[in-house]
Amino acid sequence: MNLNLYKGSGIVKRYIFNPILTKYDVPYDVSTVYNPAITTYQNKYILVFRAAKLNGRSILGKAISEDGFNFEVEKEPFMVPESDGYFGRYESAGIEDPRITRIGDEYLITYSAYSEYGVRIGLAKTTDFKKVERIALITSADHRNIVIFPEKFGSDYVRLDRPHSDIIPWSIWISYSKDLIHWGRSEILIKPKSYHWDELKVGPGAPPIKTKDGWLSIIHGVYMIMSGSVYRLGVVLHDLKDPSKILGISDEWILEPEDQWERVGYVPNVVFCSAALKEGDFIRLWWGAADSVICTGIAKVDELVEKCLKNKRKPL
Repeated sequence: MNLNLYKGSGIVKRYIFNPILTKYDVPYDVSTVYNPAITTYQNKYILVFRAAKLNGRSILGKAISEDGFNFEVEKEPFMVPESDGYFGRYESAGIEDPRITRIGDEYLITYSAYSEYGVRIGLAKTTDFKKVERIALITSADHRNIVIFPEKFGSDYVRLDRPHSDIIPWSIWISYSKDLIHWGRSEILIKPKSYHWDELKVGPGAPPIKTKDGWLSIIHGVYMIMSGSVYRLGVVLHDLKDPSKILGISDEWILEPEDQWERVGYVPNVVFCSAALKEGDFIRLWWGAADSVICTGIAKVDELVEKCLKNKRKPL
């Protein structure tokens, strides 16, 4: 890890050559590039990103890199909304905000499917990032930001999600499944805190990462100011054996909009991380900035764990 490539005094250090991907890197017409998912496949980084077409509706593109910084975008989109059938009915207004979880030889992709009936979460899978198979729509309306843990707990797959609600502020829940299709036994885990950086809503970010101290989850929180909302990142530590047990949630954010491309763009004042990988003693993060471009940075695992345990607040 070449630390000279990063800057900043906060817990997350930014890559000095951010942003790493913009609409000008895409060989087909899009207006924005942001909110990526990431994994590694055949010793390369695979980035699946959200991009808005010139009609305003989103598709998913794919880019490949040797180092996680310099990506080459494929000539055609990776996934586009289905045009007919069951999936076509619920993807008619676009597909957005992917996450990737590897379990065995399969890569599970969750994404938001928009239509006139609301937003649902789609589940697809691939083994080679060439052929993608849609499995199911795994929620009713309205859900967003579903991330799946990268291993089973007993016989259960486990996910974090965020249903929309007018009764309680948008919060993080946990759900369980035997087959990845039928989910239940849902419980609320984390809710926004009044007069706090996540007062308006809180949601899952990148799929959880296993460490010796617990599962680290990068989350996002939203706070309303006079000029609009601000999206920041936080961090949570889950118990290794029981992910419904929160060992700590940091009382403070770990990243907020600072650079010009994070503060100015299609949606100003946004950092939104839906992609992270553990590499040695560090976690590498990739985030959408101002719903317009993609950036990257790093944080030390031990510092993120410490943030959860020594400066924590109650999750509910």
